[in-house]
Amino acid sequence: MQIINQMKLEFLSMPENESFARVAVSAFAVQLDPTLDVLADIKTAVSEAVTNAIVHGYGEKPGTVSISAELAMDGTLDITVSDRGRGIADIEKAMQPFFTTQPEKERSGMGFSVMQTFMDQVHVDSFPGEGTTVRMKKRLKER
Repeated sequence: MQIINQMKLEFLSMPENESFARVAVSAFAVQLDPTLDVLADIKTAVSEAVTNAIVHGYGEKPGTVSISAELAMDGTLDITVSDRGRGIADIEKAMQPFFTTQPEKERSGMGFSVMQTFMDQVHVDSFPGEGTTVRMKKRLKER
């Protein structure tokens, strides 16, 4: 896969930065002329991944969220969102719809399900105490 452009972004794990992240990634994706619906899908998935990093990865502790994105010649966008927070002990369980570690805060437990709905591929790597990396792929153009 030939990469035609890439970007990297880091920001503090503050809720205010979630909207910044979604706009930055969608602005980057515009280079491949996606539809407005596809851009909305990307924004939603990035929003969920960043929110998970902020809320579940770091909680009340400060940290850094990193995003990288690559546009490929074949018309795909690869997005990676990572944190160095708490990590996830059981990824399979965490990816189940309605599972949340914070029911008292009225969390819906739909973050990963939303990402899977709006992206073509979602893969999660995580280790307790080391952080989480979410890799997402979306086809923006046909070959």
